[in-house]
Amino acid sequence: MKDINQKAILDFLEENHYAQITEISQKLYVSPSTVRRTLNELQAKGLVTRKHGGVQLNNENNYFPSFTFRTHQNSIEKKKMALLAINLIHDGDVIFLDGSTSTFFIAEYLKTFKNIVVITNGIDTLSVLSKCGITAFSTGGMISPTNNSVLVGHNASESIKCFHANVSFLSAQSVDKYGTVYDCFNEENAIRSVMMENSSKKVILLDDSKLNKTSPYRLCSIKDFDVVISNSDIGDKFENVTIPRLIYK
Repeated sequence: MKDINQKAILDFLEENHYAQITEISQKLYVSPSTVRRTLNELQAKGLVTRKHGGVQLNNENNYFPSFTFRTHQNSIEKKKMALLAINLIHDGDVIFLDGSTSTFFIAEYLKTFKNIVVITNGIDTLSVLSKCGITAFSTGGMISPTNNSVLVGHNASESIKCFHANVSFLSAQSVDKYGTVYDCFNEENAIRSVMMENSSKKVILLDDSKLNKTSPYRLCSIKDFDVVISNSDIGDKFENVTIPRLIYK
């Protein structure tokens, strides 16, 4: 039973990367004390790290799923959100795309627009843009040591400041019931913050599987975005928070 519990927790963290003990307890139908005991065993093996009231997978053990794997998670919902997102784009726009799998799908639909310019820190996103013949700029920077599908760091942030976008499309790991937006990679949040500062319209793509969860690093409030795109009506999912314009289908 102990090995089954360990595998169940690792499988859950493979999808979420970070989770609170209470969240694991509820999802796996085991007591918090059982979760803590199993996490202590996993941490002793070097597979996880306890932090911020929860637990995080250790990336060097290859339990964080690849970009290709993550593009297949909720891929239909992500494609639906991407199709909604492109309705906010006009010919000639300058666009920021972060390196998330949610915004990755937007890149596939941009070839129908004329004279647009895209700036992104997503390595796989750049590949798609090049194949579609879209004018694209890499932010540059170093490959993230924790998520090798994105570029991060000071050089990337400074490169973004050279542009002003009509619209930025971003995503994140989770949003709690108070509308606080989180991600499990702090260096990616730094890139997102600069993109938000240098764009006229800020859009977050947020499928409902990310609701009522937290991750280690806070990005902002959902109220800091101009538009929220989701796969369902999430307007009443937050406590004492009125989210901005919501688009869903």
